[in-house]
Amino acid sequence: MENGKYLAILILMGGKSTRFGIEKAVIELFEKPLILHQIETLRKFDNDIFLVAHSEEQIYDYRKQINFPEDITFIVDDREVFNYPQFYKPMLGIYSGLKELLRLNFKEVFLLSCDMPLIKSKVVEFMIKESKDYDCCIPKWRNGFLEPFFAIYPVKKGFYKAKEILINENYGLYDFIDSSWKINYVSVEKSIQPLDHNLVSLININGPIDIAKLVNQFE
Repeated sequence: MENGKYLAILILMGGKSTRFGIEKAVIELFEKPLILHQIETLRKFDNDIFLVAHSEEQIYDYRKQINFPEDITFIVDDREVFNYPQFYKPMLGIYSGLKELLRLNFKEVFLLSCDMPLIKSKVVEFMIKESKDYDCCIPKWRNGFLEPFFAIYPVKKGFYKAKEILINENYGLYDFIDSSWKINYVSVEKSIQPLDHNLVSLININGPIDIAKLVNQFE
């Protein structure tokens, strides 16, 4: 594979914010949808970017509201092993994305959630570098808490693990992290914070108060 094609970037954008009442990806921060903040940072790297939505209708609605770059590829949830039409889970998006990436022969995936808009290039670059020779690279806080939606995973192993989880109907993301994988847990405080002093790369937007917090970081 060409350089930059070994690892793909996969953004989950199928969820809805119950606090905002709309899809998180279209929530605006600094007069720009959250998802575009992410994409602008990630396009600095030579990696293909894929967005996972729960339906063609959702993609259509997103395209009406957001001017996506032409090189962005959309993936729709694949319900082959998940027979609940009105039931949405992040694991389904992970499974669907990994199924397509496996078909395209990618080896690793940088998995992100669309509600983390202010990721820093230096942190992304660090994560990619630290994933070398490992199956996974996952940020870990001093208290043991992980950041599974800002992590690098193996495509093939991850696909089969996600499929197993969906079949068994046990959808916790921590269950997706297989103990048999070779995992590099990188310290948030020691390794990521020196690159991102306020750790805005790891801030999730779940409600209006989170928008206010982020704005305050940049005042």
